[in-house]
Amino acid sequence: MKKIKSIGLLLGAGLLLSTGCEKFEDMNKNPNEPTEVPGEVLLPSVIRQGVNTSVDAAFLVGNNAAQLTAKTLRTEVDAYDWNAFPKYWDGWYGALSDVKSLKDISRANNNDRMYGTALVLEAWLISSLTNAYGDIPYSEAIQGLNNNFTPVYDEQQAIYNSLLDSLDQANTLLRDGEGEIDGDILLGNDATLWQRFGNSLALRLIMTSGNKLADAGSRFADIYNNKPLMEGNAHNAVLDYTGAAPNQFPLTVLKIGDIDAVAPSEASVSFMEQFNDPRLMRYARPKTDDFTSPVADSTFGGAVNGPGSACPKGDASAMGVQYFTYPNLTSASELGLDMADGIIMTYAELEFTIAEAIAKGWISGTIGDHYRAGIEASHNYYEVDYAPFGYSDFTDFYTNSGVAYSQVTDIWAQKWLALFFTGMEPYYEVRRWYNESGDNFSGIPFLGPTCNNENSDNLPTRFLYPGEEQSLNSENYQQALSRIGGTNSFNADMWILQ
Repeated sequence: MKKIKSIGLLLGAGLLLSTGCEKFEDMNKNPNEPTEVPGEVLLPSVIRQGVNTSVDAAFLVGNNAAQLTAKTLRTEVDAYDWNAFPKYWDGWYGALSDVKSLKDISRANNNDRMYGTALVLEAWLISSLTNAYGDIPYSEAIQGLNNNFTPVYDEQQAIYNSLLDSLDQANTLLRDGEGEIDGDILLGNDATLWQRFGNSLALRLIMTSGNKLADAGSRFADIYNNKPLMEGNAHNAVLDYTGAAPNQFPLTVLKIGDIDAVAPSEASVSFMEQFNDPRLMRYARPKTDDFTSPVADSTFGGAVNGPGSACPKGDASAMGVQYFTYPNLTSASELGLDMADGIIMTYAELEFTIAEAIAKGWISGTIGDHYRAGIEASHNYYEVDYAPFGYSDFTDFYTNSGVAYSQVTDIWAQKWLALFFTGMEPYYEVRRWYNESGDNFSGIPFLGPTCNNENSDNLPTRFLYPGEEQSLNSENYQQALSRIGGTNSFNADMWILQ
């Protein structure tokens, strides 16, 4: 027995010697466990985390700040008493961490189309962050593996120019590149749809920048005239939730009390009632739970943004059937509807953006045609029912409701309504119009300052930087503050508003 044991020790020593300088941890690797997450696994993770964060931001901040909905509890957003909203900083940067890995893997595998997809997603996520906070870590972000834990805050102007360059590169890679997209739960691995989405996103960014980009008009025209764009609702960048975890609409897991803390706003309900717009029955639930009878004004109610002693919250309708299922009440499935999607960008938004670009003189065309196409696309997307509202079809609605185009603020109003639940975009657009109107609501006829607000009727212009940035990245944080007046204020003007 001793002899056998000695032989075993010698064999073991020979094995160690044969490995030379190989590290122990390399020897201890499990050959059946992957050491690198493949792109087709990362891509759905990026999409899901980014979109879920965006849906949450829409529900709790974006819709309410834009007065499409109103908070009935915890009304800080409506009262203009804002904070850092750190979960959106963390959520979007968390998704960007996976985007970086996706880019690295795509580059290593010479997969141009997957890399182009990653660039489009990166542009969307970074734009969401910079439009919320202003200057943010960008060029040095997600560099922890390189021991950079204090990234510089890039100036917003540089970020915008870089994102537009990235989207131009993505267009070329998705059109002419090698490789295939795999694992895509957003656009079905279709490189052409990603191309259309990326180019449409570029037009959104140019419009959001207002007049700050010196060549905004020529850039817009070049993309509009020379690159493929969304051409219908089939090209929408929306996540179709399957209804089963982890791919379910984020609000479906909430308690009734939490979902009822947000209600359709008085502003949006009144606006839709003014034109008898059938989207009213999609955005809000009739109090009678009757979805077929002719609609009376008393059927719906809107909540006041910023309720207080002088502004009772009112008897508001609940959120529409596609956003939450109430026990013992009509469900979306009973109406032949799916639960809501996670919206990044729609064809309707693009059409309103094009209509405004024509009004600005950036491109040629007929404003009314694109304006009308935007409304029709939004109606079709929500599969509205015209009969309860007294119309036979969309043409009847457009012709007889009074909604037909007459001035630029009509574009704003219909775009505002169509951006319901599109992340933070409703707020970003209202903020742009507010800025173009001289930092007040006088130029936005369908909105005004929220009641009982704590900011002297001034719309907040940004989110605060998260508190941990001051303690963990102080030097770069202070440099960023110096460019917006020296304080971390929600009234400070970022570059696109200066």
